[in-house]
Amino acid sequence: MTQVAELAEQFQHHPRWENEWNVVQIWLITHEGGKAITEKDRQLAEAIDTLTNGGQAPAKSSDAHPDKVKVFADGGSRGNPGPSSSGFVVLDMEDNVLVDKGVYLGVTTNNQAEYTALKLALEECHKLGAREVQVYMDSLLVVNQMNGIFKIRNRDLWPIHDAIKQIAKDFRKVEFSHVPREFNKQADAAVNRALDEQLDKQQQR
Repeated sequence: MTQVAELAEQFQHHPRWENEWNVVQIWLITHEGGKAITEKDRQLAEAIDTLTNGGQAPAKSSDAHPDKVKVFADGGSRGNPGPSSSGFVVLDMEDNVLVDKGVYLGVTTNNQAEYTALKLALEECHKLGAREVQVYMDSLLVVNQMNGIFKIRNRDLWPIHDAIKQIAKDFRKVEFSHVPREFNKQADAAVNRALDEQLDKQQQR
């Protein structure tokens, strides 16, 4: 029980358990997830199984399924509208890179690419099991629209804006902050990498 308690602390989990004589019962439920079984529960269960089967339970690494993450997202269109891509980087709170991804979108506008980058990034954070996300973008338009400061006048952006709002509800907290372009170089590099790779493929045909 002492070893399992140490595991629970590493996984930032607080299971319910009962001990009667030589029997220990453990219930793993995530209250934040509406008392549903989540990936966080499964990870701790696997670690406990490994421990009780005589193995060395793995410690939870700082970059595996972190509770809080930072996101830098960007999008670009060469032509506006023109060939576009979205890029994002997900980091843990110690600035270790968890995901660095660029996605070619086809022909869209800059704003659509920026919004798509945000949507893809939040979806990735959800897969990682993050509960709190700090988003940083150099698009003042997207940040202020997500924060409800600017109205969305372009109706083409309504669907993806609403989709992002729905995704954000799956997290305990999502914060949107504006940063100068020079502080968003990693995401910008992912954008250009995806665009350049697509251009190279087209030239090779």
